[in-house]
Amino acid sequence: MSDEILFEIRGHAGFVTLNRPKALNALNHDMVKDLSAKLDAWAQDSNVHRVVITGAGEKAFCAGGDIRSIYDARRAGETDHLTDFFRDEYLLNAKIKSYPKPYIAVIDGIVMGGGVGVSVHGTYRVGTEFTTFAMPETGIGFFPDVGGTYFLPRMPQRTGVYCALTAGRLKQPDAFATGILTHTVKRSGLSDLLADLEKEDVTEALIGAHHQDPGESGLMSRADLIEDAFGGASVDSILACLAADESEWASKTADAIRAKSPTSVHIAFEQMQRGADLSFKECMTLEYRIVSKILQGHDFFEGVRAVLVDKDHDPKWSPAGLNEVDSAELSAYFEEPEGGDLPL
Repeated sequence: MSDEILFEIRGHAGFVTLNRPKALNALNHDMVKDLSAKLDAWAQDSNVHRVVITGAGEKAFCAGGDIRSIYDARRAGETDHLTDFFRDEYLLNAKIKSYPKPYIAVIDGIVMGGGVGVSVHGTYRVGTEFTTFAMPETGIGFFPDVGGTYFLPRMPQRTGVYCALTAGRLKQPDAFATGILTHTVKRSGLSDLLADLEKEDVTEALIGAHHQDPGESGLMSRADLIEDAFGGASVDSILACLAADESEWASKTADAIRAKSPTSVHIAFEQMQRGADLSFKECMTLEYRIVSKILQGHDFFEGVRAVLVDKDHDPKWSPAGLNEVDSAELSAYFEEPEGGDLPL
């Protein structure tokens, strides 16, 4: 196994450390496969009562999947296996969601994209005052995956839809208020928490004993506005509601949506509509359908180029406007791919 992900049994807990601090602990394919295999082994190990996952360094728990490698493979003409990473990542997300033992994510720093996928589906999600959550995918021509189809529509008062379309970032108080985090602690108390998690009997009350009030959520202070706007029946109606509001917040929110890939915004909105009524496995099946199609298109690779490669932050989306996205083409993202659905 790679030293980019570390495994250790301490006491009665299996500890996972995402160990690519210079890359903000971004998940690559080997890390995904190694974590999946170790979870299988620990599920059968009677000495392991729970799993605890952390990230190395102080900047990030995990800033996402290693999508630069997907971009590089496409540039090199290696297109036959582009979906393999996402297939295994989504299967890992599903494994965590149904894991038979408590799975505890200790999130100190940035958690985005793929990092959300290996944390938010766990039993407990503990964040520090340095936690920053985001699903920034629409800004790179992608979509909020790794189970976003399931958990985002279930966040209170359409706040998850807001996050999906705007790629808005949530600090610790907002992440706790919306259910992304189950507990909040001070970074200075992490060593004590991790020591307690080694013990034979760990209950919610024990984790709760470390909880520190994160303070008021700024996001939830606007929850009624968010619910009114993002409860709209279409992207157009959301933008119309924001325009009618005339506040600075509404204007900035509308600008944030318009800056994203138009195709991605429409995909994400449709995801949220469908995902609210789907099981977790059905959501993951849907996401694999979307990614299989999106990897054949333009915007994802253009978004990665603009944000991660050339870093000019000036993507040329195609189509360029929200009103130019064809409904028939949009529907194709939700159809079973030629290679078949995700093998759940």
